[in-house]
Amino acid sequence: MADTTVPVISLAELQQGKRQDELRRCATQQGVFYLSQCGLSEQDHRRAADVAMEVFQHSSAEQRRALTPTLKTTRRGYSPLEAESTATVTNTGQYTDYSMCYSMGLSNNLFPSTRFETIWQDYFRRLYGVAQETARALLMAVDPHSGQDLDKLLDCDPVLRLRYFPEVPEHRVAECEPLRMAPHYDLSIVSLIHQTACANGFVSLRAQIGGETVDLPVMPDTMLVLCGAIATLVTQGAVPAPRHHVAAPPARLRAGSGRNSSVFFLRPSPSFTFSVPEAKKYGLDVCLDTDTATFGEWIGSNYVAMQTPAAELH
Repeated sequence: MADTTVPVISLAELQQGKRQDELRRCATQQGVFYLSQCGLSEQDHRRAADVAMEVFQHSSAEQRRALTPTLKTTRRGYSPLEAESTATVTNTGQYTDYSMCYSMGLSNNLFPSTRFETIWQDYFRRLYGVAQETARALLMAVDPHSGQDLDKLLDCDPVLRLRYFPEVPEHRVAECEPLRMAPHYDLSIVSLIHQTACANGFVSLRAQIGGETVDLPVMPDTMLVLCGAIATLVTQGAVPAPRHHVAAPPARLRAGSGRNSSVFFLRPSPSFTFSVPEAKKYGLDVCLDTDTATFGEWIGSNYVAMQTPAAELH
């Protein structure tokens, strides 16, 4: 049976060249680990989450409309509760994501206030640096000769999303609809996740590792690192992109099941080019008929069959 223990690895140690063998094993066998000592405190995460929660819980309908992008394929600004459907994007169902979301990127952002913009721009900048350092260490551990190409790859087009998962209503408990977000892998090099715990102790975030469903609980003073499909491509299949989902609580744990999750997707530039046959060989779902495609084309193809303004796979 495969080892499904998710290790904690210090970014500070990785930057010193330590624990390379452990990182290589973790990256190639699991594609997920917790990251500690990365320079962001729990207070830093809470500060960014708190101003987003103010938008979710206290803004007026007019203020929310001003934060809602007119182009539904743009991951910017505010997305209302159940406005997205990962299940639709992944062709695994029709149920919605039971969450609302605020998103930002490098440009064309929609900020509700100067205070919000200041907090989120700083948070975004710091997460971007951590994500680049993490991806560099991971890819170098897997292939020490990849360094010459990493600067271009890591000049990215990242997206930061804060998702708020409110307590589920009676018709969305696990007995009625098992998931708050459908299983998917991320379209990123790596994704950094900082999550809060459900007040009642329910563990909502789960991933497929070694053929088993593994809980990914909150670990204080860490972020979770999930390897994405781009890491799979650039390592020629050596690094898996684990499928993960957000489970709904059972009826007995409905109260106190709310949580939030900030996710930083280190996505490559839209011009990043890859082989479609190679991607399919590695088990990635690319519905393009060309021999080569760009990342921008891959992201765009996810919207073709959408029935609602669903989320891209990040």
